[in-house]
Amino acid sequence: MSSWTAIVPFKTAGLRKTRLAPDLSPAARDRLAQTMFDHVIDVLDSCPRVGRIAVLSETAPDRAALDWLVDQGRGLNAELQALSVAGPRLILHADLPLVTAADVAALLTAATDGIAIAPDRHGTGVNALALDSGMTLTPAFGPDSYARHHALAVTPLMTVRRDGLALDVDTPDDLAEAVRRGFRPEN
Repeated sequence: MSSWTAIVPFKTAGLRKTRLAPDLSPAARDRLAQTMFDHVIDVLDSCPRVGRIAVLSETAPDRAALDWLVDQGRGLNAELQALSVAGPRLILHADLPLVTAADVAALLTAATDGIAIAPDRHGTGVNALALDSGMTLTPAFGPDSYARHHALAVTPLMTVRRDGLALDVDTPDDLAEAVRRGFRPEN
C-alpha cells in the first residue's frame, strides 16, 4: 500500500473565514480557523496511510512536522494545479471540525486505483479529493465544485458521503450545525 501525501490548504491569518465576519471578530475567526486546522492535522497525523502532511499556505506552518507548500497567491485551483506531488495525494480542507481518521481512511480506500470525492453537506461543494498514483483531475474548488469536478473527470469519481467530511464551516449556519453536533470552538 502506497503512502499518501495529504495537502491542506490554509489561508493566512486575517483572511480566514470571512463569511463569518457578521458574527465573529477577525481574532475570533482566526482562532476558529486555527482550531479546525489543528484538528484536521491531528486527524491526518493519526492516519497510518498518510506519510506526508503538507500545508499550502502563504506562511510557513508553525508545526515542525509539516511540510510547507508556498501559496503564491494565484488562487486555490491554480496553486493545486501547479503542485508537483508524486504518488497518491489527498486534498483535505482545513475547516472540517468533525472529521475523523475513519473518514479519511474511507476516502483513501474509495480512491484505490482511482479518484474519490467528498461533497459538502449541501451536495454542491467539495471538501476532500483523493487521487491514487497516476490519477489526474483539474482542481475545480469553489461554487458548484462537486458538479464541476465530475464534469472535468475523465474517469468515474467515487463519491464518499460521511458526516465528518461533509460538514465544513463557512457560514454562521455551518458553525451552528457543527456546535449542535458536538464541536466546541475555543473562544
